[in-house]
Amino acid sequence: MSKSKKVATIALCIALAFTLSFLESLIPFNIGIPGVKIGLANSVVLAAMYLLGKKEAFCISMVRILLAGLIFSGAFSLVYSFAGGIMSFFVMLAALKSEKLSVVGVSILGAAVHNIGQIVVAAVVMNSAQIVYYLPVLLVSGAVTGVLVGTVSGIVIARLNNVINKDMRG
Repeated sequence: MSKSKKVATIALCIALAFTLSFLESLIPFNIGIPGVKIGLANSVVLAAMYLLGKKEAFCISMVRILLAGLIFSGAFSLVYSFAGGIMSFFVMLAALKSEKLSVVGVSILGAAVHNIGQIVVAAVVMNSAQIVYYLPVLLVSGAVTGVLVGTVSGIVIARLNNVINKDMRG
């Protein structure tokens, strides 16, 4: 892939991830558990990890978190988002490299670690370890949303792989 095509692809992925973040902010997802989100934008990051590479996927993830945080939730929540995003990215990358988990498994693991990262930051910011009692609730909701995001990502990865392989054959 040429450098200009790669830059354009990364820009499109950032735009798509940002758009999914925006759409998710419009969906009233109130199941009685504060802080629970579907994480649709993570499907773009996950697909990028498989199709574009780790540096590109990391760039997409970090730029999306920055843009969405500044526009939708404010600078303070950026700390939580970056903590969860960075931790989950590197755990998903390690899981992907091990080749022992499916896309859904990598997604579930990423969702769990994202929640752990946010709880750790919350415990530090609030100067209270009692927030850890909320972790099991977040882990269960993260597993559910991880299955959803992983399933969507798996479909996207398979279809894009077919398109890429057709392009390479002529």
